[in-house]
Amino acid sequence: MTASPTTGQSERLLIIAPGRSERNYWLDLWAYRELLAILAWRDLAVRYKQTFIGVAWSVVRPLLTLVIFTILFSRVAKLPSVGTTPYPVMVLAGLLPWTLFSSILNEAANSLITNANLIGKVYFPRLIIPTATTAVAFVDFLIAFVILLALMLWFGFAPDWRIALLPAFVLLGILTALGPALIMTTMNVKYRDFRYVLPFVMQFGLYVSPVGFSSAVIPDAWRLLYSFNPVVGVIDGFRWCVLGGQAPFYWQSFTIAIVETIVFLWIGVRYFRSAERTFADLI
Repeated sequence: MTASPTTGQSERLLIIAPGRSERNYWLDLWAYRELLAILAWRDLAVRYKQTFIGVAWSVVRPLLTLVIFTILFSRVAKLPSVGTTPYPVMVLAGLLPWTLFSSILNEAANSLITNANLIGKVYFPRLIIPTATTAVAFVDFLIAFVILLALMLWFGFAPDWRIALLPAFVLLGILTALGPALIMTTMNVKYRDFRYVLPFVMQFGLYVSPVGFSSAVIPDAWRLLYSFNPVVGVIDGFRWCVLGGQAPFYWQSFTIAIVETIVFLWIGVRYFRSAERTFADLI
């Protein structure tokens, strides 16, 4: 570290030497935090600036899914809601964390490919690129959350003190998505046809996760197996906070979600780091 004679602010001297980037990777990641903010802001600007469909799609997509799921699971399948919660409110409270999870995976999967020129020109920890894509998913989540609040106001449904715990489950949802996102990002660089598999996986995950229905309808005999879906603990916790405790909170699925989040983050970071040096050649 050196000090600027004019401003007195510290400046970080970057030295590129064999093995140095490996030893100082996490320090470099912190040093390049401004690049993370710049990439996140750029993604947001591309998505929303001077566009109508960007904001409109963030509103239309959850509303259309809400209508379809309400008709499919409530009217056709006759599945019950939880407590006195209106069925549309219950569905949207499950759709928001799922959309946050799936958006992070989808945005991160192609992030390295779309930033190929940047990767080939300068050194910086490549982990910044997929991490920055979480900003777009989070802004979409905030827009959809406003819709949820408006829907709750329409039905005269108010949350209780549990809503204060909601940020913790939002953070858990982001971390739960980040581990698999790093794995998928790396695989998409190595195997370009992997991008065709991801939409199918996400579509399948949508219907096996408690988005259009409550976890209360799952038989006890299947609950342990069902809880190994890491999104289950996130969605159940999110609903528990928003619906004032009317939605059941299952410690089993919550504990499994935390363990799987830690495991997938560890695997995702290690797999990403093991392939990081080859990204410039492969892209």
